[in-house]
Amino acid sequence: MTASNSEVGVGARWLWPILALAAALFVPLFRFQRIGPLDFWWWMSATLAGLLALAYGTDAGARRALADDVRSGLLKKLLLGLLSAVLLYAVFWAGNLLSRRLLPFAAGGIEAVYGFRSGASTLRVALLIGLLIGPGEELFWRGWLQRALGERYGAAAGWLLATALYTGIHLASGNPMLLLAALVCGLYWGWLYLRYRSLVLVVVSHTAWDLTVFLLFPLG
Repeated sequence: MTASNSEVGVGARWLWPILALAAALFVPLFRFQRIGPLDFWWWMSATLAGLLALAYGTDAGARRALADDVRSGLLKKLLLGLLSAVLLYAVFWAGNLLSRRLLPFAAGGIEAVYGFRSGASTLRVALLIGLLIGPGEELFWRGWLQRALGERYGAAAGWLLATALYTGIHLASGNPMLLLAALVCGLYWGWLYLRYRSLVLVVVSHTAWDLTVFLLFPLG
């Protein structure tokens, strides 16, 4: 079911203001990794919660698309999401080995990414990734942004634009390995969403991959 023109219009009016706010929140997050008492994980969680409230609160079409997705084929979407997470982990496992051998800065960049866990308990990181960060990133970047850009510029252009914006906020980290990882992940999850039009699938994929690469079988 597609959103009505009025529903698309409501979301479209808020597209660039919400994107500007997202940049204002995400750029310092990746640059400084903490603000006052909030470490990276709390800050990321609070940022996503606020952005999702704005994005879905102003876009009835996005809410409708999510509700429709949840109503059908959940088992298939769950299995495809888990399978896609395994495939992406395999790509990163191979990339980790090659980059450490070929790129002199790779090891330091990878270790810096895992430095985000410093001072945070495993249980807290697991809960925040599983309940908010993993699902929230897909709901925002693919379910809201890629969908909105696709409606405005076409599905393929929406995928590439959303990927560019998703990758771009990671520039603030100054870490080329994190930037490369964001590009690969953005292209991958964006393509999955483009191909299957299922937020459930990409939410499962992103969340399972995050938990695996950060906690279960880390690469650094």
